Amino acid sequence: MHKKLFIPGPIDVREDVLQKMATPQIGHRTKEASALQRSVSEKLMKVFQTKNQIILSTSSGSGLMEGAIRSCTRKRAAVFSVGAFGDRWFKMAKANGVPADKISSVPGKPTTPEMVDEALATGKYDVITVTQNETSAGIMNPCGEIGELLKKKYPDVLYLIDTVSSMGGTDIRVDEWGVDVCITSTQKCLGLPAGMSACSISERAVEAARQVENRGMYFDLVELYDFIQKKDHQYPSTPSLSHMFAMDYQLDKILAEGLEKRFARHIEMAEYVRAWARKNFALFVEDEKYLSNTLTTVTNTIGIDVGGLNKKLGERGFMISNGYGDLKDKTFRISHMGDYTLGEVKELIKNINEILGL
Repeated sequence: MHKKLFIPGPIDVREDVLQKMATPQIGHRTKEASALQRSVSEKLMKVFQTKNQIILSTSSGSGLMEGAIRSCTRKRAAVFSVGAFGDRWFKMAKANGVPADKISSVPGKPTTPEMVDEALATGKYDVITVTQNETSAGIMNPCGEIGELLKKKYPDVLYLIDTVSSMGGTDIRVDEWGVDVCITSTQKCLGLPAGMSACSISERAVEAARQVENRGMYFDLVELYDFIQKKDHQYPSTPSLSHMFAMDYQLDKILAEGLEKRFARHIEMAEYVRAWARKNFALFVEDEKYLSNTLTTVTNTIGIDVGGLNKKLGERGFMISNGYGDLKDKTFRISHMGDYTLGEVKELIKNINEILGL
């Protein structure tokens, strides 16, 4: 039996979108492939709310995260972490020999403009990385406010953000916020199968990266950017055109729904789950202005057996997620992203209530 996936990703993909993965293959060096990759990029620019170049990658979002911090850091990176995925960005820096410092928030607390200001006032950093939406904690950082700080006080610092679990599900304004590299993946709010990622990259980030000698190869953002420019949206390595057929189709559906309506639908689902969590448990993120619009992390205040709950949910055709890392069993997580509707979320919660006797 197929389970409806209310986990941090992958999430369910609509059948008509899945079918587009079965489109017959074409040569990846053909004009048809260039047209497909250009079409996907132009539609993603609208979703990202940017005029910057989009780079597509046949990898998870982690690939472009690693490529971004390695390619763009000339001096030293300040990696701001509010959980497991900020920690991962720091590990990537260290594994690639990129000078970096990790600046962590207390679990459940955001990265604030004040924290960024304090770090950048030292003059040590030319890059900052921020997790816009952290699925381990269910927290969404104030990336717009941080962007305003950088524009006013630190205009030469490159701004890299991870929107892997939020792009297409909440309002992310790449150009307005002054983001230099914005990274996302297919398997979350975009409602596509896992296996592809994308980023936007500013021209100043490309020029800064040209000064970095060892940028790697597969995830060298300069090489990817230059190849796109010279070869009309071609890529140095073989791309997953199957994903792109589905992506091109799904992006049409996203844009037809309308970004504002899509964001409003995500908030509607989020508010329903939050209200249920407040009534029966507690929200892990206490300051509600930082609550994620795409996933809710619930504090397990009454000590339910999360694994047992998930097993019984599985028998009914649903799946949620336990807490991540140190938060396992202390929290559990319910995603509300992609093409899910409020009706589907209500169905899930109804089944949880029946199992737990709430």
